[in-house]
Amino acid sequence: MKKVVISGSGLFTPPHAVSNEELVVAFNQYVASWNAAHAAEIAAGTVAALAESSAEFIEKASGIKQRFLMDKDGVLDPARMTPYLPERSNDVLSIQAEMGVAAATAALAQAGKTAADIDMVLVACSNMQRPYPAVSIEIQQALGVQGYAFDMNVACSSATFGIQTAVNAIQSGQARAVLVISPEICSAHLNFRDRDSHFIFGDACTALVLEAAESATSSEQFEILGTRLATVFSNNIRNNFGFLNRCDEQGIGQVDKLFVQQGRKVFKEVCPMVGEHIVQHLESLDIQPQQVSRFWLHQANLAMNQLIARRVLGRDASEQEAPVILDRYANTSSAGSIIAFHLRRAGMSKGNVGVISSFGAGYSVGSVVVKKC
Repeated sequence: MKKVVISGSGLFTPPHAVSNEELVVAFNQYVASWNAAHAAEIAAGTVAALAESSAEFIEKASGIKQRFLMDKDGVLDPARMTPYLPERSNDVLSIQAEMGVAAATAALAQAGKTAADIDMVLVACSNMQRPYPAVSIEIQQALGVQGYAFDMNVACSSATFGIQTAVNAIQSGQARAVLVISPEICSAHLNFRDRDSHFIFGDACTALVLEAAESATSSEQFEILGTRLATVFSNNIRNNFGFLNRCDEQGIGQVDKLFVQQGRKVFKEVCPMVGEHIVQHLESLDIQPQQVSRFWLHQANLAMNQLIARRVLGRDASEQEAPVILDRYANTSSAGSIIAFHLRRAGMSKGNVGVISSFGAGYSVGSVVVKKC
């Protein structure tokens, strides 16, 4: 079987960093305004008062200290609390394509490749800004790539599912090299007025170049030893926004048209599922967990990552073994584990093994086992 490597990675970081403290000021102003407007109902006991948030609560609940956003002012406006991202003309590069081109350009440079070397562009992320034409095809045109492109969505596991798709294309001879791009504008589907989740997400875009090992020339390469995917249906993480919303006006603007989750259920059900998934994947490759140098896990919640690593290793993982980037980037959905891989792979020696793993809505779980070349 043809060997496939990750030969380059790229990261686009939005221009606006927003601290927990900034987010809390806007949220608490909204809470005060809402409570004042509903004071009579609250006094009568027919409506519950909204509770304030705090930076300490956010960090304790998630491990997040800040996030990067494509727009800061709209989110921090208590009267709006939604990013303001003006629609663009159809003749102008879309915002997700712009993010994707930036990350892909960096990944190509690291891989020592040009657009002429790429045969397939795959955009894999939680939400596309439109159904069609595919954002991937727009990026393909902007980069000058021949061949083909398509979009795919497996929520927070989109990037790892995309990696397996790319590996299959290369091994089957359908593509010499593939770009897997994850432009996540999570702030656009986050309810910034929900105390339990208003702090969870950030925006970012990642890109990976995958190619046959025989053609790779970059200074740093990771051979893909194996990929494994799994899905189990669950309503515990859900977003009901879609083209059918206009067919029932009563649902327009309801909270379920944004990100909603049953956090405690997700924690209880997903952690053992992911831990078992990684252990079984490693066993199938005759690799012991103790032989793994790095676990680049989905960056959703610090406690989840710590528990998953503990289930896999049988002990607490060090910060180097299970790097954390969510303190700076928050949850960037499918981009999170790739950001961790991109930023926290230094110090690995030839032959060292690592695991890229994602998990989220679906439920979906993906793992990619790699070896430093």
